[in-house]
Amino acid sequence: MSSRAVAVFFLFGLVAAAQHKQFEHPVRYSSRGLHGAVACGSEYAAEAGMRIYFSGGNAVDAAIASMFAAMTSEFSHIHWGGEAPILIRTKDGKVYAIAGVGPMPKLATAQFFRDRRMRPMEVLEIDPGGLHGMVPVAGLMPALVPSSMEAGLLALREFGTKSFTQAVQPALDLADGMPIDEMRSISIANTRPFFDMWPTSKHVFMPDGRVPRPGEVFRQPDLARTIRSMIAVEHKALAAGASRQAAIDAVRDYFYRGEIARKIDAFMRENGGLLRYEDMASFHLEVEQPVSTNYRGYEVYKEGFWGQGPALIETLNILEGFNLQGMGYNSAEYIHTLDEALKLAYADRDTYFGDPKFNADIPFAQFLSKQYAAQRRTLIGPKASLDFRPGAIGGKTWPHPTESDASQHVKISDALMEHDTTCIDTIDRDGLEVSITPSGAWLPMVIAGDTGIGLTARAQSFLLIPGHPNELAGGKRPRVTLSPTLVTRDGKPSMVLSTPGGDDQEQTLLQLFLNVIEFGMTAEAATEAPRFQTRHLVSSFDNHAWNRGDLILDERIPETVYQELTARGHRTSRASKWDSGAAPVLVRMLPEGVIEAGADPYYYRVAHAW
Repeated sequence: MSSRAVAVFFLFGLVAAAQHKQFEHPVRYSSRGLHGAVACGSEYAAEAGMRIYFSGGNAVDAAIASMFAAMTSEFSHIHWGGEAPILIRTKDGKVYAIAGVGPMPKLATAQFFRDRRMRPMEVLEIDPGGLHGMVPVAGLMPALVPSSMEAGLLALREFGTKSFTQAVQPALDLADGMPIDEMRSISIANTRPFFDMWPTSKHVFMPDGRVPRPGEVFRQPDLARTIRSMIAVEHKALAAGASRQAAIDAVRDYFYRGEIARKIDAFMRENGGLLRYEDMASFHLEVEQPVSTNYRGYEVYKEGFWGQGPALIETLNILEGFNLQGMGYNSAEYIHTLDEALKLAYADRDTYFGDPKFNADIPFAQFLSKQYAAQRRTLIGPKASLDFRPGAIGGKTWPHPTESDASQHVKISDALMEHDTTCIDTIDRDGLEVSITPSGAWLPMVIAGDTGIGLTARAQSFLLIPGHPNELAGGKRPRVTLSPTLVTRDGKPSMVLSTPGGDDQEQTLLQLFLNVIEFGMTAEAATEAPRFQTRHLVSSFDNHAWNRGDLILDERIPETVYQELTARGHRTSRASKWDSGAAPVLVRMLPEGVIEAGADPYYYRVAHAW
């Protein structure tokens, strides 16, 4: 190496060290390209997106192909009956949302679940003590209308260029056979007792009566047959002279109003479920407007109040009044301030957020307001708050959900809660941005008969508290944690980011965003950097409890910071970098059209660029 090269390398090291104090050397560097990039949850999904790029597809085509592949191969996190909220920025700078969350079957009522006594497999406990008054964690009862297909087909129809057949081909290849990886093999092993209750699921995931070992070829022939039947519907429509869009509509009709919907209906009726053909047939998504804020010149877009995304908007509005750079990256003052702002936003989320179609009396715009954030900001002091502090609407606030007689206390494992989702983000050279958080039909899932389609258990995110904005009701969407994020600057593409992690999603995405905006990190460095987790929130799952004041710090955060936060009153603990509660990805557009992608290596996320 020449002396000049040595000097340049040394200078680069100094700059990196200055940017990332308290942060070890990155495990890998960002992926960069000029044509397009995809960051997601597995090599299979990434390969699907890149195949589409190589064939001339845009970022929407690549994202939907990646999602279909994930729905097939990442069945520990998502399957074909799950959910998929989507954000899209078009070439002309407009940003749209697709609310990819299906409603509860119309037969369902909150009182039905308050009165119903659950079976052990529905709460994933050996002996739950005959608990009732909860929405089940597993089985048929928490199944919503499948929505990831509708969301994906709508995005492809309105903003893509490829046919359904082209977008779904990588998924079909995977359904025909794929080497199973360690994560999926372990997930099947961990949920093996469930399969004794549901033979259709055992047929798919343990076809030889045993857990498939890593490296063995795993096949889903029923799903492959279902995918081929959808491809045949599209081919028939195109042969009859239909446009690309009309042929995609034919696939949508076949899934939601044709043979697939009728098979799901029959399976539900035979097994005592609530979902009906009429629920499927009446489900139809439209493109919506997202919510947004401007943070220091960056426009940040999130989904509506049927998700938790607006809590990030509120948090950013609160934090805009602080000099975060001046506090120093991951200093005690910095972490304390972010944590306290998140507590306030989560309290509003847990008190007021719910399907807007059922909550016309809640002034949701209040939580997006800079003026409201300024009022909330005054509540942040030098000491940790251990209180539940939602803002008031009309002088009234709701109690914490655990203070209600309708709450119960059955705990499922953190491992299931934290990693039951995947993520997909893409940007192409024309500035299309796509962010998706697919989830819902995770293991243990019920396979709907011979369709090969796994059904979601997302209804567990409802509450059973009478009158609460997120109280369960037929035809209503639960307030979900799924939270894609899209950022622009002066209307131009900036970044997309998303993560699994349930309640950790918003706080993880906040830290990634600030890593880039405030501290100048690359996409990969931002995803690898040490993070904190607050558990001072109402769990969106199982018992909807909270861990008052809990603050979990990555093991790489210095001991001096840990001690100072403890002295401020936070109930601190440590977590391994391999167990950070989330697994984010980030794709950004750099000057001169370079597209940069990063992915958390500690939970096997993947990023590729071309």
